[in-house]
Amino acid sequence: MTEGYSDIDWKVVDYQTYCLDPEAIDRQTNTGLLLRGPKPQSIEECSYFVCIGAAQTFGRFCEKPYPTLLQEKLDIPTINMGRGGAGPSFFSKDNDKLLKYVNNARFAIIQVMSGRSESNSLFHSRGLGFYTRISDGTSIGCDDAFKELLKEKNKDYIKKIVAETRQNWVNNNKELLEKIKIPKILFWFSVRKPHYREKYPNINTLFGEFPQLVNSDMIRQIRNYCDKYVACISRRGLPHLLIDRFTGKPICINDPWGGMWAKNWYYPSPEMHSDAANALEKVCKRYVNPGKTRQRSKLSLVFGNWLYRKTI
Repeated sequence: MTEGYSDIDWKVVDYQTYCLDPEAIDRQTNTGLLLRGPKPQSIEECSYFVCIGAAQTFGRFCEKPYPTLLQEKLDIPTINMGRGGAGPSFFSKDNDKLLKYVNNARFAIIQVMSGRSESNSLFHSRGLGFYTRISDGTSIGCDDAFKELLKEKNKDYIKKIVAETRQNWVNNNKELLEKIKIPKILFWFSVRKPHYREKYPNINTLFGEFPQLVNSDMIRQIRNYCDKYVACISRRGLPHLLIDRFTGKPICINDPWGGMWAKNWYYPSPEMHSDAANALEKVCKRYVNPGKTRQRSKLSLVFGNWLYRKTI
C-alpha cells in the first residue's frame, strides 16, 4: 500500500519512501516493508521515536504528517511506521525484526487502528483490509465481505461475527503492546469520539467513522497496556482540496481503493495533522529526556485516566 500511495499520489506529495531493513517484512507482499520518509540519519538506540499506525499515521495526501511535525517540535528523528490498511496484528505477528527497531526507540506512539482489519471465523486477515474467505480461499476486501453479510445474514449472526472481530482486535492490540517494552502512548486520531452505537442498515452505519468497528469498550480493554492515552478529535480542513505540487492547480487522483479524489474527504487533512502533533507534543516531551523515559508517575496515570473518561 505504501508503494501504491507513492506511485499514485506522486503529483500531490513525495512520500520519500525507503526500506528500513529488508528483513522487516511487509506481511502482504513478503518483501521489505517500505516506510514513509524522511529517513532518519541515525537509528542508534534511543536516538529516535517511532509512530505505529495505518494511513492516518503515514499521512496520505499530507506533506507533513504528525510524526514529521513532532520530529520538528521535539528535535529528535522519527521512524514513521504507518502502513495503509494496517490493524494491530500487522505489527504483532511475524514481525520480530520490525519490533526490534521499535524497542530500540526512545518511545512509541501507537495509533488506534481499524477493527475491520482483523480476522474472524469466516475470514482470515494478515492484519490488513483484505480477507481470505476461510470456506473457499477466495480473496475479498473487508468492506465487500461485510456488505455480503449484511445482505445475506440476519442481525444476530452479523453481531456474532462483529463480536469475534472486535475480540481479535483487542487480543492483537494486547499482544502488540506487551511486545513493546519502551514507553507507549496510545493515540486516538479520528473525526469522532470512541463511543458509537453500530446500526445494521448498511456498511457505514455498522463500521462507523475510522477507526471502523472500534468503540469505547475496546479502548477501555487496552488502555492500561500503555503509559499514556492521548486523543485528537478533529475534522478541521476537511474536505481537503488536492493540489498538483508541480503546477499549483487542483488535481484528480484515481486509485483502486477509493476511486477518484479531487478532494480528500477521508484521510486526515494537514490541519488535522497539526492538531494531532499539538495534542501529542506535551506528553512526548516527557520522554525526550532520557533520564525520564521509563518513569511513570501516579499523577500522570490519574491525568491519563481522567482524559480517557472525558474523551468517551
